[in-house]
Amino acid sequence: MWRSRTFLWSLLVVVACVSLLVIVGLQAAPAPGRLQVSFLNVGQGDAILITGPTGLQILVDGGRDRSVVRELPKAMNLLDRKIDLVVATHPDADHIGGLSDVLERYTVSYILTPGREGESEVYERFVAAAHNEPGAKELRALAGMRIQLGDGAYADVLYPGDNVAQLRESNDASVVLKVVYGDSEFMLTGDAPSWVEDRLVSQYGEALKSDVLKAGHHGSRTSTSEQWLNAVQPQIVVVSAGKDNSYGHPHAEVLKRITTTGAQTFSTISEGTITYESDGVQLTRQERLTWVPWWR
Repeated sequence: MWRSRTFLWSLLVVVACVSLLVIVGLQAAPAPGRLQVSFLNVGQGDAILITGPTGLQILVDGGRDRSVVRELPKAMNLLDRKIDLVVATHPDADHIGGLSDVLERYTVSYILTPGREGESEVYERFVAAAHNEPGAKELRALAGMRIQLGDGAYADVLYPGDNVAQLRESNDASVVLKVVYGDSEFMLTGDAPSWVEDRLVSQYGEALKSDVLKAGHHGSRTSTSEQWLNAVQPQIVVVSAGKDNSYGHPHAEVLKRITTTGAQTFSTISEGTITYESDGVQLTRQERLTWVPWWR
């Protein structure tokens, strides 16, 4: 009899644990009709998951290593293994290093790159993984493209143009996206340097205004210029960087420039993954339960 009771209690514990994991996983995804943008905690790198109001998902960059596959389940449905679009903003290791793992673990429909080739083993692994992804279509990012996210939400490619081959540095080719849902706007700039920011200000002017800005190049002094901040007018600036990184990111002068504008600064260094949601009118910060699946 005691063996039967022990087995029954063990079974109930297992069922309860599995149910809890499923509930937590389901809660990670936004409710229908809401846009969710999560700046994933991947250390010294960028990885941003965008989930549209109808559930369409875009992953912008994948960090330096497999940390991205640890963080993704915290921002999407536990049972979900599909990503509609992967954007590799440029071929630097801290932006594409984890994308090979993403392509191995998730079914990806489209892969968007600036058309800039890299010269590292990390880049070669990414290219091989992209070519081996069944059915994935590879596209080149060009200014003027609009990516539909459903229910009126979209992401516009603001940069680069057709001059990628003429650019000296890989950062110069960073894909710049503006994500819009009703009154809520996010500006994502990869590692685009100040001269690219200046060019965008000249080209788009007031149309750059956004509620949330991802600081360019992890808060490096080479990006997030005063002119850029004045044009974007963000309420919130998110810095994606690693603790005690060797670059000193984010640089003090950048943080000072941001503070001067009156915007709030949040960093993955101290905050971990940072998630915002919008219903098209109101933008809110989301607090999520953090857990790590045992199989990661």
